[in-house]
This record gives sequence, C-alpha cells and structure tokens, in this order.
Amino acid sequence: MTKMTGGRFLAETALGYGINHIFWMPYIGPRVIMELEALGGKGIQAHSEKAAVYMADAYARVRGGPSLCMAQSVGALNLAAGLQDPYLACSPVIAITGRETLIHQQRHAYQEVNHTSPFSAVTKYSAYVSKTEDFPVYLRQAFRAATTGTPAPTHIDLEGIAGQVVIDQEADIEVCVEEPFGQIPAFRPTADLRSISDALEVLSRAERPIIVAGGGVTSSGARTELIEFAEKVSIPVAASLNAKAMFPWDHPLAVGTPGSYSRACANKVVSQADLVFFIGSQAGGQVTNGYQIPSQGTNVIQLDLNGEEIGRNYHVKVGLQGDVRETLRVMTAQADSSPGKVEWLAKVGELVQGYKDDSSEHYNSDVLPMRPERLCKELSNSLPDDAILVSDTGHAGVWCAQMIDLKKPEQSFLRAAGSLGWALPAAMGAKCAAPDRPVICWTGDGGVWYHMTELDTARKTGINTVTLINNNHSLNQEQGGVEGIYGQRSSESDAHWVFPDQDFVRMAESMDCFGVTVNKPSELEGALEQALNAGKPAVVDVKTHIEGIADRAWMPS
Repeated sequence: MTKMTGGRFLAETALGYGINHIFWMPYIGPRVIMELEALGGKGIQAHSEKAAVYMADAYARVRGGPSLCMAQSVGALNLAAGLQDPYLACSPVIAITGRETLIHQQRHAYQEVNHTSPFSAVTKYSAYVSKTEDFPVYLRQAFRAATTGTPAPTHIDLEGIAGQVVIDQEADIEVCVEEPFGQIPAFRPTADLRSISDALEVLSRAERPIIVAGGGVTSSGARTELIEFAEKVSIPVAASLNAKAMFPWDHPLAVGTPGSYSRACANKVVSQADLVFFIGSQAGGQVTNGYQIPSQGTNVIQLDLNGEEIGRNYHVKVGLQGDVRETLRVMTAQADSSPGKVEWLAKVGELVQGYKDDSSEHYNSDVLPMRPERLCKELSNSLPDDAILVSDTGHAGVWCAQMIDLKKPEQSFLRAAGSLGWALPAAMGAKCAAPDRPVICWTGDGGVWYHMTELDTARKTGINTVTLINNNHSLNQEQGGVEGIYGQRSSESDAHWVFPDQDFVRMAESMDCFGVTVNKPSELEGALEQALNAGKPAVVDVKTHIEGIADRAWMPS
C-alpha cells in the first residue's frame, strides 16, 4: 500500500490500463488531470459534456480498450445523455462524475439531482464512492464490467460536486491493474465443438446461405478470419456498418451493407436467403430493417461472445457462444472446402451488379452543385491508405452504407450509433488513440452545427483531424416528412429543414484552423491533401446538391 490522493490513484490506474487521454469538462477532479499530465498523459478539456463522451467513445473503439471521461455534478446528466451513444455502440467508456456530499443530498442542494436513473439507462454498472480508500474496489469493477461480455459504459459517482472528497484526500491504497480488462474482448473463449459441428452441418445443407457480419467482428479483430471462413465455404457476406471495414469492398462474395442504412442489393440477398449466419451481430433493428430482413422464421445461426444475445431477435437453429476470431478459426479448420451453390452465387452477383448499374448515374454525375453520390466516389478514391473514417448518423451513415467504399485493408471505419453531431468530436478521440493515422470526420452541415466549437478544442490541444462537410445547406433527409405534414413545399415548411448557406471555412479560420472550399468533383482530392498536410485541424467545405437524398431501404413487396 502507498499513501496517495485519489487523483494520483486514478491517473496511475488510467495509464496502467493504457489510457493516455482523459476527456473532461470542468470542474471535475483537476488533480487527476494534473497528475496524469505529470506522468506523461494528457487531459482534453471539451466545450460540452456530450462532446467529451463522444471523444471517449471513439478513443475506446479505436484503441480496442476502455476510456475515461469526467464531469462535475451539475454536468453529470449531460454526460449521461452522451453515454447513450457508446451504450448503443457497445463501447467501454468509463464515466466519472462528482456528486453532492451525502449529507446534502435530497435536501434541495444547489444544482443537485439524483444521478441514479439517468446513468442506469446507459451503463451496465454504476457505483457511488464516498471515501478515497474505497475507490480501488469500485474502479476495478468498472473496468471489469466495461470490457467483459458485451462491452458497455460504466459509471462512478464520487462524493463532492467536483469529486473532491475522493480525489483530493489521501489514503493507503494500491494501484492494481488487471491486464485482461484493459482491452476488448477481455477474454477469448471458443464456442463448444458440438455447436461448431452442428453449425457447419446446417450451413452445408443450406441452398442460399448468407453471412451477416456485425460489430463483434470489428471488436474481435477478426477481419482475416471472416474472409478465410467465407472463402472456404463460399458464402456471400453482408457487412453491417459496424463491420464495414471487415470485408473487402470488391470481394466476389461481398454484397454490401444490409438493414435500414443499406444497399438495396444487400437487403435483396438477405431477404432471399434460406439461412442467415449472424457473426458478431446482435441482429438488431438497424441491421435487419426493423426485424424484417431476413423475415421471421428464416433459419438462423448466431455467433456472439455474449450468450444472452443469441436468439434475442431471431429464433436460432444453432447458437454459438464465443469470441468471433477464435471461433471462426476453429470453424475454418473444421469446414470442408466448398465451391458454393452455383445458382445462388450467380444470383447474388447479378443483384450486386444490378445495384451498381442502377446507381451509376448519380455516382458518376458531373452536375453542379455536386451530387453527394459523386462526393462519395471521390472520397472513396482519395482516402489515405491507413485512414480512419468517422461517420455521423443520418444521411452521412446512409451514404457510407450505400456509396462509400473502403479500398485498402488498413483503412478503418467508425460510425455514430445514435446522435447526429457525434462525428466531429469522435474524430478527435480517434486521433488521440491513433495520432499517426489520418482521421477524417464525414458529416453534413446539419451534423457539424452541433459541436463546431470543438474545433477550438482541437486547435488548442493539437488534435489535427479533417472535418469533411457534405454541405447542402439543409437537413434534406427531413424534407419528405416535413412537406408531407405541411402538404406542400412552402416558406413555412422550408424553415424546418433548409438552412442558410454558411461559409464553414471562415468559421474554421476564425478558430485558427485550416479551411478549404470544394465546388467541383475534381477539386476534392487536392483539397483533402491540403487539409491532411495543414499541420492544424482542418475543414473541407464541400458544396453539394440540396436534392441529393439517399434511397430508402429496399423492402420486399
């Protein structure tokens, strides 16, 4: 045991688990940040609690392990609201908040509310700590809970508005880093051999099988294993947005992204399959377009690290509880090589080519303002070989599913699991986790308005991301709904989805960031290169067509 403050303990523990950055909003535990920076780490002070969480979310997902964010008592519920995103993304974010001293609780203390219910909705573990000597017990459990099973956020409330009762006091405590819980997955069990044998038997009998790969493939680092398995058994692969980088975009077995953010060909293939093998996918509402693709009653196999998820949304023929990477290795070794079902593979190829043909007009369009489909083409061709692309939700996510291709195996992809505006601060967290890789935020003008102020944070802290804005001066994804209610397009309806055409370059430059405007497809590659080499945070403001609205998800008639 060593006598130290709670702040020193938290800083040493964070570094011991490989967390070099803590994302925070003042005023919470400044001693933690001071101690962390004295030990070589860095505190990133954001302009809002939600932005701090989004940074921590992407930081955890890129580094493949837990992260830390902090806020004082009055900002705690803002932090909880932000935790919705890592909760939906299965991201191991550990949130630290201050809480009014116990004697003042439930007595109308200034700026004090009960934290229990808000955090219980978006975490898998939450604890209140009132004494420094108790801190190690609860912090270790926060790391264990965040990284085991399905990863998810955890939360610790520290006594004192700024956590000062725990952070500033000394106690005889020990820094104990439990190595498995510094990464995800914390453990890599292999599914039992009987289940593996049964799954391979069911797969071999299927006439029209399809693999749907989910975020568990990404968190398990199982890209190579997925490719090897699919090739050996000759089964097409539909990769969800969370697994977009896990299967080659141009592979003969690739069918694209299924679900509500999807390529029509992927939904068509999944809906026509007689067996769907969900690998590292919870088979949730987005990847199945509301539990409709595949239809209920389709034969299903499901592989997941968390047994609680197997069969939650589809009755399964075979359930496999295990780590994706380790289980696929065994399945590949035991599977018989198969040339595949010739008619089925031909049909899949026909559907994929048909989608490319149908979308080629806008994808190759020279119209100005630029079609977003053409912007996606140019971005796909211009991404650096080792880029991390960080996408917002809404139209940004749909365009990623439909039109953006990751053409190099070293490229990575993260997308918002919930809130519009996530991508700009998330890209900063990604860059902190991978400082030597180019990080590009992909968002629209509707998304960038949420956290534009974090460009100031990026400049002050030297986080040189590139924010690429699909700027059609609108939330045109909402156009149909708004005009459907108003009955027609009018100045009144336009007020709810059309924005003034703002100059985001001037805004970026006002915060001492780099900015460049793109009006033509031919300008994108050079602008992106300038932004990546600017030596400061950068904005690429791409003027696009307001009528560029993504196709809705295909559904069987």
